[in-house]
Amino acid sequence: MRRKNPYRELERRIGYRFRKRSLLELGLTHPSYRYEQDEVADDNQRLEFLGDAALGLAAAAHLYNTYSHMAEGEMTLLRSRATNTKTLALIAAELGLGEFLRLGKGELLSGGRERVSNLADALEGIVGAVYLDGGMKAVEKIFKNHWIPVIVKGVKSDDRHDNPKGALQEWAQKQWRISPVYAIVRQSGAPHARVYTAEVRIGQRVAGRGEGPNKQAAETEAARQALASETKHPAGKTGPKPAGKK
Repeated sequence: MRRKNPYRELERRIGYRFRKRSLLELGLTHPSYRYEQDEVADDNQRLEFLGDAALGLAAAAHLYNTYSHMAEGEMTLLRSRATNTKTLALIAAELGLGEFLRLGKGELLSGGRERVSNLADALEGIVGAVYLDGGMKAVEKIFKNHWIPVIVKGVKSDDRHDNPKGALQEWAQKQWRISPVYAIVRQSGAPHARVYTAEVRIGQRVAGRGEGPNKQAAETEAARQALASETKHPAGKTGPKPAGKK
């Protein structure tokens, strides 16, 4: 008698039917479950690594082929938003992934089915499983169904206008793994009508300068100017040197 597929509903939600169901099960297996089950030899951590790479490639290819006007920096920012932990967890929650996770008792009792990191890791694990089971074409299929709407939303909302400091932070961390540093370099005008000038540095380099009626506004404008410059004409591949290093 053929064993019933416990993941049929999940496969339907994902939009992919596995030939090797064991790969999907592995993608759902949290390390805590493996530690408690002697007969379970592996968990989803290695699949996460593979899924992260496959997902990044799918996102990069889609952005490159769809947005011909977009500079490298802008594509990097959108790829980061589409594949970060927060986005992965949201997509996983929409899929109802939590109910299928294989968790240890302690992790289960502490709310592991709703934990953001568990959901994001499992989704990356599933992408890795899809890649092993069906190759990049299969990954591109589920990417189209679940990630492209996120990218379209990101293109429309564009945090560079709504939250330029946050967007610049994300950009600098993704590109160089350093944070922008802001400084007020000038104050002018009468006491009741002050104008502040701020600079933002990425490493040792001044990336943007802005003015405003208060420090926050000046820093926000500096971030906006830095984004406009950086995402169109990013620094060399080696990146800016961190402050204090030669």
